[in-house]
Amino acid sequence: MQSSTFAPWEDPNAKPLIRFKNVTKRFGEFTAIDNLTLDIFEREFFALLGPSGCGKTTMMRMLAGFETATEGVIELAGQDIAPVPPNKRAVNMMFQSYALFPHLSVWDNIAFGLRRDRKSKAEIEARVEEMLRLVRLEKFAQRKPHQISGGQRQRVALARSLAKAPKLLLLDEPLGALDKKLRQDTQFELMDIQEKTGTTFVIVTHDQEEAMTVASRVAVMDQGQLMQVATPDRIYETPNSVYVADFIGDVNIIEGRATPEGEDGYRIDWAEGQPALTAKSATRFDKGQKCHLAIRPEKVAISAERPADAANAVQGRVHDIAYLGNLSTYYVELADGTIIKAQTSNTRRISRRSFTWEDTVWLSWTATAGVLLAN
Repeated sequence: MQSSTFAPWEDPNAKPLIRFKNVTKRFGEFTAIDNLTLDIFEREFFALLGPSGCGKTTMMRMLAGFETATEGVIELAGQDIAPVPPNKRAVNMMFQSYALFPHLSVWDNIAFGLRRDRKSKAEIEARVEEMLRLVRLEKFAQRKPHQISGGQRQRVALARSLAKAPKLLLLDEPLGALDKKLRQDTQFELMDIQEKTGTTFVIVTHDQEEAMTVASRVAVMDQGQLMQVATPDRIYETPNSVYVADFIGDVNIIEGRATPEGEDGYRIDWAEGQPALTAKSATRFDKGQKCHLAIRPEKVAISAERPADAANAVQGRVHDIAYLGNLSTYYVELADGTIIKAQTSNTRRISRRSFTWEDTVWLSWTATAGVLLAN
């Protein structure tokens, strides 16, 4: 994550590095990108996030020059890039497979693009050494790709992509081949390298945790459209739709009907036999309007007794427990069959579970804990 002061998207005078203007991409009858408009700024680490087939890779391929837009314009640094061939763009792409040359050493892999650009020997040497230092692989310069680990190969591919100092680096599921622990370490390395070089990174991923960790902003996509573009904390705390709330992290979604009560307050009538819930929302809802209340499990408290002053409290039985080391998630079944998840952190070394299967418990949350959504 960049420092909190970095927010060019909030500056009306900031000029975007990349601009998608009403871009549509069709493959025969199929619309992969549907009238999409988006600005990405210089030095951003921008994530395109969504399920398979949502159009994120198509967007990246259009930036790289492997596909052209059916309609609309894509600009890079104010220039329409449609007529510019891929090898003449100030853009580099790093693939999931890394595509390293197996017969070349790490050093020669990094130097490859510079040699093709007819750079002088001294320039090439200086730049390759700088890249090796950047990705901390100085000791491995003479090894071949098969003699180093997957994580190191990933860093060689990154160094090779950055050697030509592109304005924009595209990363297509770059960490997909690494195991979880290595992937987490590499995420922080990527962020560090991006900040040091000042290069604009656009990463395509279906791994929401990865997007939320590395990106300055995230675009959540579905069926060729942008569902929400915002900083990771905004997307998590204030999703703009049930789709985004559900796609990012774990969430409880309660469907009901809203009735305005007091300033920004709403009563939500939902399952039969259950007490009405209360929620606050800056978004206007009409009396009886259908709504969805999205509440993160960590915002739901679990207790044996009914809390005296809780804005919302429902009773149920512990149906299931997921123990994740640092957290426990309780799946609580209410009388009408609804399951609500509550999460507690396991702070003590061996914390005896307060609740176990089939226990009757109370779940409670504040009026501001959830987000009220219209769709």
